Amino acid sequence: MKPPIGRETTLCMSLSGHPGHFGSRFHNRLYELMKLDYVYKAFTTTDLPAAIGGIRALGIRGCAVSMPFKEAVIPLLDGLEASAAAIDSVNTVVNEAGRLTGHNTDYVAIRLVLRNHGIDPRTPFLLRGSGGMAKAVVAALRDAGFTQGRVIARNEGAGRALAERYGYGWHPEIGEAPAPLLINVTPLGMEGPEAETLAFPLSLIAACDIAFDVVALPSMTPFLLAAERSGKRCITGHEVVVLQALEQFVLYTGMIPSEDQVADAAAFART
Repeated sequence: MKPPIGRETTLCMSLSGHPGHFGSRFHNRLYELMKLDYVYKAFTTTDLPAAIGGIRALGIRGCAVSMPFKEAVIPLLDGLEASAAAIDSVNTVVNEAGRLTGHNTDYVAIRLVLRNHGIDPRTPFLLRGSGGMAKAVVAALRDAGFTQGRVIARNEGAGRALAERYGYGWHPEIGEAPAPLLINVTPLGMEGPEAETLAFPLSLIAACDIAFDVVALPSMTPFLLAAERSGKRCITGHEVVVLQALEQFVLYTGMIPSEDQVADAAAFART
């Protein structure tokens, strides 16, 4: 049985502009299954420096970082692990005796997804987005050997810089040129005001082979539903969020759950 919450309980948390429940349910379920004296709670904030100071001052073990804090958090930390330093984006903070180090488990998760699905790195891709998660995805694509790609972003500064940093082309608009691999790394299709918005036009979806959406909730976005109706191979953000959360869990606890425990926690987190 999991120990009851007490003064020895280790606290982990998340910071997001719009907190969801997946992380809390996933981590807390694994704590229960593995009988660990931990608890996980989701938060938002309007004062990021104070929130990060609280992690340090209160001995909070780890913190997941989501939009819009993935880049803003960097100056508040004591150091960056290699994956976060390489792409200037943090999604995980680990507290070691008051020293806060930024990691990027999004990058690790994307590399695993590309490998698990056996996507040929010669496949040209069209990626929409230029934020912190887009940095992780584009870096993972480059490091996995993908050489032919276009980054679509209306923000010229961010989009052009991201594309040029990793050797890809940048365009402000999607256009009509098809690509076998379409990747959405924007909030389009996410639960909220843009939940019904297609990330790509139907013509490009019909022409692609693989549709990949990093949006985790809902698992099947309008983009993926349209791709599924067209008989395309679909990769969901749920796969990404499970893998990145698992990496966080290992960083925080030093424990590696079994495949059955991970599957249980992932299913529990979706309910």
